[in-house]
Amino acid sequence: MFEFEIQRSTKHCAKTEREFRPGETYFSVLVSEGAEVVRYDYCQEAWSEPPENAVGWWKSLMPEPNSKKVNWAPNDVMLNYFEQLENDPVKADVRYVLALLMVRRRIVRLEDTETDEEGSEQLVLYCPKTEADYKVRVLDPSPERAAEIQEELSTLLYGDAA
Repeated sequence: MFEFEIQRSTKHCAKTEREFRPGETYFSVLVSEGAEVVRYDYCQEAWSEPPENAVGWWKSLMPEPNSKKVNWAPNDVMLNYFEQLENDPVKADVRYVLALLMVRRRIVRLEDTETDEEGSEQLVLYCPKTEADYKVRVLDPSPERAAEIQEELSTLLYGDAA
């Protein structure tokens, strides 16, 4: 099992050192550097693709100064949707990305990784609330597909604060 803390955005581009403007799109990447996992943020102009040693990456918008906070759906909703996706091979990549989100939000805990009978890597997850174990195949969606998944999850699981 491995654990790491994800640092908050520095609100500056790692390449240009320019501060991000409100409403600006930027990319964050987690990079394995020895025993550490380090976060780097890049403005859209400085981003081309994640480095080979990237653990993960995502696209974000710098919030407006007085914007309302955006809230995720309740944890139970996320977990229910995750469980619904278990037997849908077409949505396996969505389930993987949702699993990563739920690990980040501490809904589930990454216990281990293993290789299945087909030679594919799987995450072994545990949900303390339901005391359930889950196995999720590790997938690497293309940048285009990752954007589609992000849009789908945002549409389903994001909501404006009341």
